[in-house]
Amino acid sequence: MIDLSSFSSPLNIAIIGASGGIGQALVQALQAHPQVEQVYGFARKRSDKNSPDTPTALDITDEDSIQQAAKTISAPLDLVIVASGLLHDSTTTPALAPEKSLRDLNPETITQVMAVNTLGPALVAKHFIPLMKKRNKSVFAALSARVGSIGDNRLGGWYSYRASKAALNMLLKTAAIETARRNKNAVIVGLHPGTVDSKLSLPFQKNVAPDKLFSPSQAADYLLQVINQLTPADSGNTFAWDGQEITP
Repeated sequence: MIDLSSFSSPLNIAIIGASGGIGQALVQALQAHPQVEQVYGFARKRSDKNSPDTPTALDITDEDSIQQAAKTISAPLDLVIVASGLLHDSTTTPALAPEKSLRDLNPETITQVMAVNTLGPALVAKHFIPLMKKRNKSVFAALSARVGSIGDNRLGGWYSYRASKAALNMLLKTAAIETARRNKNAVIVGLHPGTVDSKLSLPFQKNVAPDKLFSPSQAADYLLQVINQLTPADSGNTFAWDGQEITP
């Protein structure tokens, strides 16, 4: 059982992107946890319309949708996790894929990736951070990526995805500074889940060592372990699945 002892019980939690691989795993792990009272699941696409756990509709690219979803929260939140993300999409024209060269840059692709990976989590923060508990520890976490680190970029490529995650990290840092003035117990962070066996990473798993390719349930457990260890002193930073801080 994942340790969530750094939070006050019972916990109320919101997962945005609850129909994705990591999002679904987070919902399942948290719903089974004895300290958790309520898990609010939100997703643009519903994985099973007949399931009693069908997520509430939320389009991360639509602020009105985010605002309406926030209004369904009936209790102060201990934890908010934005598990949405976009790396590739073969259904778009042109097909969306990580750029290998400057020649591949496309304004529509950049805009789409930034909308999902950067602006979306920022808008979720705008409407959900005010709902977080103030008397005890509360956490707002958004899935980032190590490739968003400017200092760690030694390979190049992946322009839109790298830029979207680097910008996300800056938005989280800025939100952490502002939030600390009103909520001293809040923690605002980015989280790198590693390479997870999901639709997002599927085309890019070929060179990943078997022990570094995590199942969604593994990734969820690792992320929750990191979240439990966080304190307000960590707010504004980005952490990997193993708890190591990632260089900006």
